[in-house]
Amino acid sequence: MSDQAFYSGLQQKLDTLKTEGLFKPERVLASRQGAEVVADDGRTLINMCANNYLGLSGDIETQKAAEAALQKYGYGLSSVRFICGTQTVHKELEKKLSEFLGTEDTILYAAAFDANGGVFEPLFDENDAIISDALNHASIIDGVRLCKAARYRYANNDMADLEKQLQAATEAGKRHKIIVTDGVFSMDGTIAQLDRIVALAEKYGALTMIDESHASGFMGRTGRGTHEHCGVIGKIDIITGTLGKALGGAMGGFTSGRKEVIETLRQKSRPYLFSNTLAPMIAGASLAVLDRISKSTELRDRLHENTAHFRREIERIGFTIKPGTHPVVPVMLFEAPVAQKFAARMFELGVLLSGFFYPVVPMGQARVRVQLSAAHTREQLDKVLGAFEQAGRELGIIKAA
Repeated sequence: MSDQAFYSGLQQKLDTLKTEGLFKPERVLASRQGAEVVADDGRTLINMCANNYLGLSGDIETQKAAEAALQKYGYGLSSVRFICGTQTVHKELEKKLSEFLGTEDTILYAAAFDANGGVFEPLFDENDAIISDALNHASIIDGVRLCKAARYRYANNDMADLEKQLQAATEAGKRHKIIVTDGVFSMDGTIAQLDRIVALAEKYGALTMIDESHASGFMGRTGRGTHEHCGVIGKIDIITGTLGKALGGAMGGFTSGRKEVIETLRQKSRPYLFSNTLAPMIAGASLAVLDRISKSTELRDRLHENTAHFRREIERIGFTIKPGTHPVVPVMLFEAPVAQKFAARMFELGVLLSGFFYPVVPMGQARVRVQLSAAHTREQLDKVLGAFEQAGRELGIIKAA
């Protein structure tokens, strides 16, 4: 406790965040995840900010599958995979994910952050080039930083700039080039142009990698993801993703691709080698989720219906949203303090939302991010839209008709 200036400096920075409206408060829930949740003050809120796209996080069938795996395999393994932490349920899930994604093999991680953090360093070195979208997730950015490969960045979803960076990497004589992008960009709901990215990769002899965290389970005709949505199944070299959003909502991540890639990661990927094995009840529940969504389109259909309804009505009310079809709907408020006040007022009106602002999104692009779920009823969505209109008029964001 000798360096008091250190603690005083931290407190000053925290105070500045609060003054500037950039401090991120945490909402405490006293219930399971779902379309409605109970706050720690006992109030029931309509939840519009979870990544619970298919409504499976608090679902009873998901819970029962986890309970069955818990009974069979126990709570945890107290080990990493290569020592004594691999159970049949992990191998079954890896096989099922590979079949689902259309790849040869899959490796599980404790989190998708670890999957992205551990994928680049074992596969690429200073002779290679990583060409990354400017708005890629923080886990991709951190993973790239751990690798010695040359780094090139292209403007978000900008194919002309991507080609420019591919040309630069080619002229630099780089041995291997890999284009890396989010399949869906979580702050904007923008879908990557994978068909055009694949075409450029083929033109310049590059590999491709996508992070499917906001796509697996509901994007594409059968829910395989953005590579199915864009018609390029079998043409993406590396796919990373999460089990913690649409596919059950607990935690866990994966990397999927050619068997040579996955075996190399098993041997050299540090987050895999030095992290505890994914809990078996999560693996068991994830298997059940994959079986369920492979047999029926009901949840996906409901999600897309909810998304179309909300997008149409929120614009009719007078709010500005980012265009698109994804269940991530950014409602633009532009200034951080406005986003904070709006989220707080919505909380008072019984709707759980979070404000997003710099550095999570660019300066001047603050918003509340609405996330639709298959679990939402039309009645709930209409109540939320009513609260949006009330709060918007109270705060002067939208004008009276």
